Amino acid sequence: MARAFAKIAFTPSVRKEQERLGSADAYAKWLSPEISGGEKLTEAEALFIAERDGFYQASVSETGWPYVQFRGGPRGFTKVLDERTIAYADFRGNRQYVSVGNLSKDDRISLILMDYPNRRRLKVWGRAKLVNIEDDPELVAQLHDESYRARPQRAVIITIEAFDWNCPQHIPQRMTIEELEHHLAPLYEKIADLSAQNGKLQKSIEKYQNQSS
Repeated sequence: MARAFAKIAFTPSVRKEQERLGSADAYAKWLSPEISGGEKLTEAEALFIAERDGFYQASVSETGWPYVQFRGGPRGFTKVLDERTIAYADFRGNRQYVSVGNLSKDDRISLILMDYPNRRRLKVWGRAKLVNIEDDPELVAQLHDESYRARPQRAVIITIEAFDWNCPQHIPQRMTIEELEHHLAPLYEKIADLSAQNGKLQKSIEKYQNQSS
C-alpha cells in the first residue's frame, strides 16, 4: 500500500468506519506526509498488466451510479505507455456506450486486474481520455493487435492516480482453457504413453493366447 491509494480510498466516511471498527490506527500511517509513492508503475506492475487478457472497469454516471464492466481482448492488449500511463483499444460491443457516456462527463475510472491462477489482484485508479478512431487512427492502430478479430472504435488512455495490490485472501483459483492446457499437457502425454504401452501389452497377450490354443 502507498499514500496515493490511501488519499483516494480513505475518505472521511471510510476513516470513520475504520475508527468504529478498530483499524484506524493501523492505516493512519499511510496518510502521513512522510509516506509517498503508489502512482508510478514499476516493472512488476508493467509485467503483470502485460500478462492480462481482461479486467473489470468502473465508471460513474451523471446520476452518481457506479457502472462496472468487463473489458477483454488478447493477452497484453492493455499497454503500459510509461510509468503513469496505460492505454487500450476499445472494441465495438453492444453499442450501449454506458462507459463511454460516463467517462465523457466524469473521467474518473477504476480497474481491477485479476490473476486467478496465482490469486493476485491489482487495483488502479486514474483519469481516462477517450480518443475516437476518426480523430487519431494511428494511435488506435498502435494499440490494436491486428490478429485479434474485433473492430476498435477508440483508444482509452488512462493517467494513473494510484494503484494498490490486494492480498490473496478470498480470491478463488481459476484457470482459462489455455492455462489448463499448459498444465494438462504432461498428463496428456503420460496418458498417450500408457495407452501405447497398453496396446503393446494387449498384442503380446493375444499372441500368447494364439500360440497356446
